[in-house]
Amino acid sequence: MTHTEGALPATGAAGVAWLLVALPLLGAAILLLGGKRTDKFGPALATGLSWAAFGVGAVVFFQLLGNDPEHRELHKLLFHWIPAGGFNLDAGILVDQLSVSFVLLVTFVGSLIHVYSLGYMAHDPDKRRFFAYLNLFVAAMLLLVLADSYLLLFVGWEGVGLASYLLIGFWNHNPAYATAANKAFVVNRVGDLGLSIAIMLMFVTFGGVDFASVEAGAPKASTGALTAIGLLLLLGACGKSAQFPLQSWLGDAMAGPTPVSALIHAATMVTAGVYLIVRSHVIFNLAPNAQLAVAIVGAITLMYGAVVGCAKDDIKKALAASTMSQIGYMMLAAGLGPVGYAFAILHLLTHGFFKAGMFLGAGSVMHGMNDNVDMRRFGNLSGAMKITWVTFGLGWLAIIGFPFLSGFYSKDHIIEAAFEGEGWRPWVFGGATMICAGITAFYMSRLFFLTFHGKKRWNDDAHPHESPLTMTVPMMVLAVGSAFLGAILWYAGFPAWLEPVVGTHEEAAGPVLPSLVISLLTLVLVAAGAALAWMRYWRDEVPVVAPKGSLLTQAARRDLYQDALNEGLFMRPGIHLTRSLVYGDSKVVDGGVSGLAALIGGTSSRLRRIQNGYARSYALTMLTGVVAILGLVWVMS
Repeated sequence: MTHTEGALPATGAAGVAWLLVALPLLGAAILLLGGKRTDKFGPALATGLSWAAFGVGAVVFFQLLGNDPEHRELHKLLFHWIPAGGFNLDAGILVDQLSVSFVLLVTFVGSLIHVYSLGYMAHDPDKRRFFAYLNLFVAAMLLLVLADSYLLLFVGWEGVGLASYLLIGFWNHNPAYATAANKAFVVNRVGDLGLSIAIMLMFVTFGGVDFASVEAGAPKASTGALTAIGLLLLLGACGKSAQFPLQSWLGDAMAGPTPVSALIHAATMVTAGVYLIVRSHVIFNLAPNAQLAVAIVGAITLMYGAVVGCAKDDIKKALAASTMSQIGYMMLAAGLGPVGYAFAILHLLTHGFFKAGMFLGAGSVMHGMNDNVDMRRFGNLSGAMKITWVTFGLGWLAIIGFPFLSGFYSKDHIIEAAFEGEGWRPWVFGGATMICAGITAFYMSRLFFLTFHGKKRWNDDAHPHESPLTMTVPMMVLAVGSAFLGAILWYAGFPAWLEPVVGTHEEAAGPVLPSLVISLLTLVLVAAGAALAWMRYWRDEVPVVAPKGSLLTQAARRDLYQDALNEGLFMRPGIHLTRSLVYGDSKVVDGGVSGLAALIGGTSSRLRRIQNGYARSYALTMLTGVVAILGLVWVMS
């Protein structure tokens, strides 16, 4: 179904869906333009407007839910945007099963993080500006998922990139934080270039860049054009979702305040790439090589994040590596085609809850431990921070796939889907997802045990204590989602809910292993990973200073030398290329122009001496000329 068939009339509750973007955008404008005059009420206003956006999203969702499955779509024209010859594009919003799922995630989790920030940022003198940036981010993310065209999506795409840059570098008086913000901004520009070129190719190929034109034109386009567009879309997704080879920025982005990590780098922005791939399913279904590339990128990043997560002692960077790996699960599922699209989004939604909850839990631990992030200097915090321990623990159990918690219903279905198909793919992709389930259980259990169990390893000047209710209440709500959201979505038929948008899952050959065998093997690996972490980081003594470790451990601590690789392959050659171009420009281009100018100037200065204004000089010149002419005549005669 195209985005013009079966659309709901833009009336009633659905007709005010534009408020989803307008409300948080209004909050950002008031706080930024109002300046210090809004310091007292600004954070509360921003939080209230974010909750108001959630209220609008909930109303729109229930209106869609009341319609037939084939008519759950709203397409509302906002204004005529770009009339330029043969290129005419209107700005509009598209509310369907896919976009409204993101709307509810962004507004609900985002609003909880706003509440958490009221406590976390209570003593920051610039908190009003921080809340303005949070509102700006929510507005941009909502525009991204509600846009009815790739060009309007790109506006939201760049908006979340800007807000991410501002929030990561919020404490930019620290040079390391400013550097981290710049790194995230630059790496994302690489992906954004791919997305922008993809949009240009869409216009050339389909004659338009709105979703309806792309869906209508894709079946008529050549496989080569669709593959090129798909690979460029994948490049854009890799930048925004921190996937291989553009994943190096995510760990450094933990420099920002912890609510930023929870909102942007766990629940929302890093999932934008997954949304882009699933929204572009028509292109990828017709370009199998591009679709395979999505699955390969997801599998590589899945393994990469899992290995790196095993060696990080910084609690936020360990969670960042976990995020990278879990997004890899989603990308791999999206690369499986119709068999995986719904599971990718299901895991995206459950992950948004338990990972945001764990990031907020990490912030609570930092709040009680003088902003320390080294897990080797934690230990046995469960007694002093009971609420944080319980809520974080539910997130931990959910992410490792403990039976009947949220991660069990979402991640395990991705593992089962990865084993479907023929040839080498189910063994490679299925094996990668299953092995990483065990590794995930190990490094997430390591994080949990290092922080909350074992012997205490903190200094005497630390006085761990529980966080205020403004911080713990959002953690408790997210913990409930971590426990039950997966079951609720699964038994409510979430895959069927998405079918009108992403297509129907048609099993061709089924899994290469029985589903029960896949589930049992996965649970065995999860139990083994958790048990190994228990032995090493709870039962045994944990050194406060990390031992040197194996070569793999040392490499993982340095992100498998990703920064060194980028420096060697791109930065250094880029510097040399730039210097060569500068040298060529200054010596050849500028040198040629400057040399010609010097030649003309020198010649002119010498010729100018002939015109000195003295009659005797002119008479001598004339005499010399006459003598020369006579001499020439005499020689020739």
